[in-house]
Amino acid sequence: MNIFGFVSLMKEIYGKNLPDLDRIKKRGLLAVKIAQHFALRVDFLDEKVCRHLAQLFRASDPAEADDFDLIANQWVDQSWRSHFASINQRPFASASVGQVHRAELLDGTAVIVKVIRGEFKESFLGDLKSLRQSVSALLFFAPILKKVFNPLAILDHIEEYTLQELDLRSEISGANELREIQARYRERYPLESLHFPKHFDHLCSESVMVAEYIDGVSYDQLLDSKALSYNQLLELFSLHGLFLFGAGRFHGDLHPGNVLRKTDGTVWFVDTGALSSSGERIRNGLFRFFTALSAGNFEKSGDALHDMSLVRLTDTQLTRFREKFLELYADFPGKTVSEVSLTRKMMETIKLGVHCGMAFDQGMFPVIKSLMYLDGMVLRCNPQAKLIEDMRPFIEDFERVMKS
Repeated sequence: MNIFGFVSLMKEIYGKNLPDLDRIKKRGLLAVKIAQHFALRVDFLDEKVCRHLAQLFRASDPAEADDFDLIANQWVDQSWRSHFASINQRPFASASVGQVHRAELLDGTAVIVKVIRGEFKESFLGDLKSLRQSVSALLFFAPILKKVFNPLAILDHIEEYTLQELDLRSEISGANELREIQARYRERYPLESLHFPKHFDHLCSESVMVAEYIDGVSYDQLLDSKALSYNQLLELFSLHGLFLFGAGRFHGDLHPGNVLRKTDGTVWFVDTGALSSSGERIRNGLFRFFTALSAGNFEKSGDALHDMSLVRLTDTQLTRFREKFLELYADFPGKTVSEVSLTRKMMETIKLGVHCGMAFDQGMFPVIKSLMYLDGMVLRCNPQAKLIEDMRPFIEDFERVMKS
């Protein structure tokens, strides 16, 4: 991708109409990753555009994928295949860089095999290098762009998490890290219902991963069939929230397709290749923001947002922000998610902060992404729910853990 392709993509994202997702996909992996990044940039884009772009996080149609042998021969040999009794040729899921197949080991163990499709890494890095050179030249002549949004910082962020995704060993290390966090908090917080799939390390490489098959149903499917209760969704918030607010290290892409539920009630986090982090400023600030918000203390919520800003407002700016913040939340108390979306409110809140002179660390946006997923699931499950009020008991539990 050169600078002209980048400008064209920006026009697509910032255009009057909703972005054409198929057209973005045809531009290649880098274009998809840039668009996914902007799905989280609630400080720049309209909420409707962000939600539309967020569809790029979801798995694509397996019908678009290839048979296993067509893509796996470059990654595996006969000695690797000798460990399997069978491998289904057609995938049951696919995404922007890979696809997933059912298989069975020689001892009868049901597993899944995830495989990277094509030489994505080389083409991605080539496009990234070309675009980075073009953007560097552009910033030399128009340095003001850094104040609007820093495209080089965005490209650095995209490179980091995409290379994680392209190395399937990251999924193994991600699951292990989340298990370690779970063990650390086991005595202080109820996490016994949460599980992670076992990986067969000796059969895994950068481009191929083998993990146990989880005989569960995704939250996406459960929501579609109206088989997921609101209490089960709140349980997910409780589990994920501990990682968000307690550890500050969490599953970076916990959309409803990456959460499975088994008939025994256990919850399974899958696709753990890209973990996200939030620094102490963001983690504590957001926690105080939601604590105050759930208690209806909007003045304190506004102050918590200001404390998260990398830029301190002047007295005049802060007075204006507080006035606008209270206006923004005047209609919030008692509203259901169908009446006032928590994600929408957060988007409007961050935009307000930016317009008043605030600036936020990149760690803010993975948290917003998590809230976007949760909010969207609640809207599908129970549109009459008063989510922020129902979150209050869990926030109190997080507070107890964070103080212990």
